[in-house]
Amino acid sequence: MTKITLLRHGQTDFNAQGRLQGRIDNPLNETGIQQAKKAAEAIGPVDKIISSPLQRAIQTAEAFNMEIETDENWIELDYGDWDGAHLNTISKETWVEWKNNPSFKPPKGESLEALGDRVKLFLENVQKNTEYHLLIVTHVSPIKAAVAWTLGVDDSVGWRTRLDTSSFTQIQIDSNNPILLKFNHTADKRN
Repeated sequence: MTKITLLRHGQTDFNAQGRLQGRIDNPLNETGIQQAKKAAEAIGPVDKIISSPLQRAIQTAEAFNMEIETDENWIELDYGDWDGAHLNTISKETWVEWKNNPSFKPPKGESLEALGDRVKLFLENVQKNTEYHLLIVTHVSPIKAAVAWTLGVDDSVGWRTRLDTSSFTQIQIDSNNPILLKFNHTADKRN
């Protein structure tokens, strides 16, 4: 089986403050650095690492002490004009629209549908039926899109899930349907 582990980057100051960071290239804070180390220990050996090109993801991937390949497909959702905004500054009506309409785009941003398309294309091209463990270090929205693809559901389903910083999700890909093995698992949680 081909196993893919999707690791959300460790904490940044924006995460701690409840702010959207999207394409803002923030580094990990000290908590995030420690989370990355714990995640690397919990996940164990992998065969290959692919990371979002944003530094918070790359810094998380560096905890594995392996070569890192970056891939734009795994960059966070583009929040456009909302990058850096506090979550509580988005109106309730806008949140409802965003959560129920996968084609909704923040001003000058990207829709969940567009993000889902790039993630799904990547996953559909992963070699199947191999004894291979691929680690993808990324962000909350691409992981939710990967889960939606795995379960065969609409991209808006991701709004009904929560992913902690430095949590990992695992899927198995073979010749049949993909299978969700773990979701939102952290080093502090037991199997």
